[in-house]
Amino acid sequence: MSGIVPAGERMRDKVCLVTGGGSGIGRATAFRMAAEGAEAVIVAGRREAEVEAAAAACRELGTDAIALKTDITREDDVERMIRTTLDRCGRLDVAFNNAGFQERRAPLEEQGAEAYDNVFDTNVRALFLCLRHQLPPMLAKGTGNIVVNASVSGVRNPNVGLALYSASKAAVISLTRSAAMENAPRGIRINAIAPGRVVTDMMLRSGVGDVATIGAGLPLRRTGTPEEVAEAVVWLSSDASSYVVGHVLAADGGFLAS
Repeated sequence: MSGIVPAGERMRDKVCLVTGGGSGIGRATAFRMAAEGAEAVIVAGRREAEVEAAAAACRELGTDAIALKTDITREDDVERMIRTTLDRCGRLDVAFNNAGFQERRAPLEEQGAEAYDNVFDTNVRALFLCLRHQLPPMLAKGTGNIVVNASVSGVRNPNVGLALYSASKAAVISLTRSAAMENAPRGIRINAIAPGRVVTDMMLRSGVGDVATIGAGLPLRRTGTPEEVAEAVVWLSSDASSYVVGHVLAADGGFLAS
């Protein structure tokens, strides 16, 4: 049960883990969790310099922050990530499984097996590995909160030129909902965020086209920012959303509704 959670305190005394935390939505969420009073923020990602910089910025907000160079497609890295969190902080309260990969936009027949492996290893297999190792410490204490970064591409198909990404995100949503139903009776809430038309480095690398034109076609007449998605992630991660489970929350400027 939860009452009103004051702004600035939604992560108070929480130990939070963010994968893909060195850039984009992950970095913005790590900052927001720190600003909301997190006891500790573990920033994990492949690019060491980026996660170190993000962790340092979190520490400037008064939060204990740990940078972990982590490849979540490798189970030994995932195990080490959770073990380090527990060794340093004693528990894991919140996990934001954010890391993802999107292929270069192109027709399906031009995509190779390597692109398929990169997309599904990072978006689906890695999520399975993270959930598999995040759940036991949460189940041991009977509480926990997990948010998964899905995408509107997994809800509204087709996404022309991004068939692999769209299929992987549909799998992410299904896996999230299944895990949510399994673990809700055991005290763990699991939900997903579905960003859409949010300007990140990954979006720009995919060859999405002119950002201003894309934004003009949305009901809000603009694209979104990582900081706006981070606000939604923190809400799902907090006790303010205590009766929300197995939900896919669109943060998309009205794209799905249009």
